[in-house]
Formats: sequence, C-alpha cells, structure tokens
Amino acid sequence: MAFPETRLRRLRKNQNLRDMLTSTIITVNDFVYPMFVIYGKNKEIEISSMPGVYQYSLDKLVGAVENVVKLGIRSVLLFGIPEQKDSVGTGAYIETGIVQQAVRLLKKEFPDLIIVTDVCLCEYTSHGHCGLIENGNVLNDQTLDLLAKTALSHAEAGADIVAPSDMMDGRVGAIRKELDLKGYENTILMAYSAKYASSFYGPFREAADSTPQFGDRKTYQMDPRGSINEAVLETKLDILEGADIVMVKPAMAYMDIIRKMKDEFLTPIASYNVSGEYSMIKAASQNGWIDEKSVVLELMTGLKRAGSDIILTYHAASIAKWLQEV
Repeated sequence: MAFPETRLRRLRKNQNLRDMLTSTIITVNDFVYPMFVIYGKNKEIEISSMPGVYQYSLDKLVGAVENVVKLGIRSVLLFGIPEQKDSVGTGAYIETGIVQQAVRLLKKEFPDLIIVTDVCLCEYTSHGHCGLIENGNVLNDQTLDLLAKTALSHAEAGADIVAPSDMMDGRVGAIRKELDLKGYENTILMAYSAKYASSFYGPFREAADSTPQFGDRKTYQMDPRGSINEAVLETKLDILEGADIVMVKPAMAYMDIIRKMKDEFLTPIASYNVSGEYSMIKAASQNGWIDEKSVVLELMTGLKRAGSDIILTYHAASIAKWLQEV
C-alpha cells in the first residue's frame, strides 16, 4: 500500500512512540576512552589540536581515570609516550615502560576497569614507523617478534586487552602464540584489522609524537581507495590467527566497511572514531557552526547502527555526561 493508506508519520507523532520504536540505542557500555600517558610528575598537558584531550603523567592519570570511572565508563585505551626513542622501539616492551607502569597502577587502583593497550612501535621509534627499518624499508617478519614481546609485556603488567595497530602481516598470530605460550591465553586480542592510511590521524601524531621521519605508512596500512574485499580478507586472516575482536579505523568515512564486517563475521566489531574526526567536530562546535552534543550523539548512533559493538572515541567522557542528563 502507498499514501494515503500508508502514513509513516503516524509512527513518529510523539516522543513516546519514537522511543518505543527506536532500533539503535547507545549506552555508556559501548565506549572505550583513549588516554595518553607520559613520564614525569604533575603533568597534565592539553593537546593543542585535540581540545579537551590531555597527556597525563602517572600521578595525574589516576585522578583522570577516577573521573572517567565515575561517569560509568568501564574501559580505557592507553597510549604511551617514552622519554627516549631509538631505532628498535625499546620503550615499547621494557618492563619499566610507561604503558606497563600505567597498567600496573590502574589495575591496583581500579581492578574492575577494562584496560586496553595499543601494541605498536611508532610512538617509540626514532623514525616514527611501526616496524624495524632496513635501507628505508619497513621490515615485516623481523618486526613480529618485537610486537609479540610488547604485547606480552602489557599482559604481564595486567592488561585485559592488547590491541596491535601496526598492520604487519602475521602479527596477530605471532602475538597470540606468544601470549598462549607464556600462560596468557585468557588475554583478549583486539586487532586493528581494517586500518587505513588515513588523512584523519594528524592530531594523534601530535598527541603521541609519532609522525614518520621519512616516507609514510602506505606500504603497511590500507589504501583508502582499496576494495572492500581487501578489508574482508585482512579481517578474516586476523580472526583465523586468533583475534577475539576486530576493528575498523577510522570510523566516519568507513561505515560501509563496518557494516560489511558485521555482516560477514560473528566476531565483535570495534570502530575507532579517530583524532581528526574528533578535532573537526570540536573545531566546528567551538566556532558555533554545529551543536557538539547533538552531532556527536548522532554520529555515535550511526556507528552503532552500522554494526559497531564497541566504539573507541575521545568523545567518550562527554557522551557519558550527556547520557546521564537524559
């Protein structure tokens, strides 16, 4: 039947009806809050390109996480910035690394908090790439041991979820094997499976001081123009190698990929609403061009509707506050 017999506006005529019939609902449980941790004391440094996002020293991190937990957020993702960098990213996997210290501290203070750690070398290498370098090339197989070593050090510190973001071939299998061998078979592995060489990462590179010193990351991260089938294959391989959760990154421009992953796989799907996406909304709202709250909540609803089971976003703390106001 068509109009006038069918009138879809009947189902929208008041708020109670709209609430009853809504099919996509976001809750605070959907979100992981990324945080940056640095060495030193009494440091809380706002990232200029990411208003409202900070680098925290360990003593300041506890208070910041306490505020996050009070909002009902149950999970954080930790990125570490070392004091010194070298060609092999030593700071990523040493026992006294900044992430390892942060995990131990947070697990002591907040034992029920789900701690996710980023497993990569780019924040720790002097060249800013996610793997070892030889003659200007990023080495794949030789990097796997260091990634596995990094993941193991995070698990030993108490991380609940390790999240390799490097996009080296075979890194999920290498990490899963190392974790299982050392008795950490219950540590969850969340793979950045469809991670694109995106233009949306700029503010993060300021936050993590991880800009490549030469070239770019296009030989290992995916081409934004690539086929959906490539994303499916990357994700399928990660699942076969032992990934418990798979991720699409970035989120906004890749909702089609999120939806495809949700349709293809039974594994939980995460999406990462990245720094550039965050900063665009913050800049526009600060200029009065958009309403930040309504735009962010609409975007998160879209990501959930596309198929995201988990959303990693720098908006998480604000979202938690807004949801409490409802």
